[in-house]
Amino acid sequence: MEQCACVERELDKVLHKFLTYGQHCEQSLEELLHYVGQLRAELASAALQGTPLSGTLSLVMSQCCRKIKDTVQRLACDHKDIHSSVSRVGRAIDRNFDSEICGVVSDAVWDSREKQQQILQMAIVEHLYQQGMLSVAEELCQESTLNVDLDFKQPFLELNRILEALHEQDLGPALEWAVSHRQRLLELNSSLEFKLHRLHFIRLLAGGPEKQLEALSYARHFQPFARLHQREIQVMMGSLVYLRLGLEKSPYCHLLDNSHWAEICETFTRDACSLLGLSVESPLSVSFASGCVALPVLMNIKAVIEQRQCTGVWSHKDELPIEIELGMKCWYHSVFACPILRQQTSDSNPPIKLICGHVISRDALNKLINGGKLKCPYCPMEQNPADGKRIIF
Repeated sequence: MEQCACVERELDKVLHKFLTYGQHCEQSLEELLHYVGQLRAELASAALQGTPLSGTLSLVMSQCCRKIKDTVQRLACDHKDIHSSVSRVGRAIDRNFDSEICGVVSDAVWDSREKQQQILQMAIVEHLYQQGMLSVAEELCQESTLNVDLDFKQPFLELNRILEALHEQDLGPALEWAVSHRQRLLELNSSLEFKLHRLHFIRLLAGGPEKQLEALSYARHFQPFARLHQREIQVMMGSLVYLRLGLEKSPYCHLLDNSHWAEICETFTRDACSLLGLSVESPLSVSFASGCVALPVLMNIKAVIEQRQCTGVWSHKDELPIEIELGMKCWYHSVFACPILRQQTSDSNPPIKLICGHVISRDALNKLINGGKLKCPYCPMEQNPADGKRIIF
């Protein structure tokens, strides 16, 4: 972050100079135009009178030419000074950021170049499908000769079709989808179907007293949700009292808030992705955000490894040399780091629970065995190493 702040400071200086130069340039040119306009009027007046050009006017014309030349030279000099400030921004970027990011990780860590390219292209295509850029995704598939199965595309096509309808405040496709997947949504404890019915009911309320009977008739859709959403249903029924007076000026005016449409889009995206086995955010966007956090740390590690000439420290494909904190947003599964070896456990080195209740990795257990016995590193209990139980999180 310090590197970004340094570049931002240089950029702010350039923007300030641009603003100051623009104001100064405009003011100087306006003064010059006014001065030249006055001189032109005097010359025109002298020409109409038929009088020859006086020495005073000749001197004024010479001064005007000199003033124009000086002004242009001064503005050009100031413009050159801005160029040097822009160059300093470039130097600040070069000074604070490593231009060769690919060198952060050894090539031996990754698979073949063809495999890398294929994985990257697939990640981009999936991101485009998830963002609704279907035509761009199809074009990329054609140009990269990437073969994408129709079964892979179908969930994204359906999601985008329903989301487009929701953005246009059309609840029909989303309600149809929610009803057809009702049982699976209930298993996820989802309230999507209720929220869609509620939003449709609110639209009827917004229609005024003319829609009152239709709203009362539609309220029967709330019956399956009465146990879980009793309070919300009571609020909507209570709003009918103010329908003739206008909900906009009633205690129930919050029901007409447009934020409900943004909320239903988020709820549908989250629940539909969970139901279809898709991530709410595309793997590409998650990887990019995680990389922005991890890259500065990896660059520092690279510098330390090169300085201490210990290049063999980082050679595993599935493990980083240190643990990098990406935040709770990037936690998708439980992890366990051995408190003895300070290493994250894996399938080949799983966590082992000792009789005393303490948990260490299998590698740590093997290193602590002495004479066929194991003494817990946290308590004095001696035990048989074979009594340790593997833990699966």
